[in-house]
Amino acid sequence: MGGGSRDPGKGKGTCGASRRATRTTSRPPPPPPGSWGGCTCGLAQAPPLPAPFPGVASRLRSSVAEMALDPADQHLRHVEKDVLIPKIMREKARERCSEQVQDFTKCCKESGMLMVVKCRKENSALKECLTSYYTDPAFYEECKMEYLKEREEFRKTGIPTKKRLQKLPTSM
Repeated sequence: MGGGSRDPGKGKGTCGASRRATRTTSRPPPPPPGSWGGCTCGLAQAPPLPAPFPGVASRLRSSVAEMALDPADQHLRHVEKDVLIPKIMREKARERCSEQVQDFTKCCKESGMLMVVKCRKENSALKECLTSYYTDPAFYEECKMEYLKEREEFRKTGIPTKKRLQKLPTSM
């Protein structure tokens, strides 16, 4: 099918010697762990690379691990400040504005397709209530403390709050 001047010793991941050996003998043994390029002939072994700063990586890993596992740590990551705490704020604000949420839901169900026009009053009342909580610094701090408490419990036990609440015994 294809004669040509193609070199039979060239291939992906193997050297010419191991390829030629495969043709004349039975299947070669698998490459030893840590071999380079899949070559089994021993000619193309790469030397191990030296660590650029010995000991620095292990010290850095241990300090990061200690900081991450410290239950009393009050430092907040970017995602915690901008995503997780506002999520708690939305949930709590919905609970506290439940009357407005119910009014708006009821109006939407009764109005059908015309809810955009008919439920403006309920919608603005709901927005006003929710916005008052979203912009309240004391409410933010309350939700932040709740998040830090949950995170501390998780770091102590390793069990998320949802699972911890589900696993409580129902009868004693």
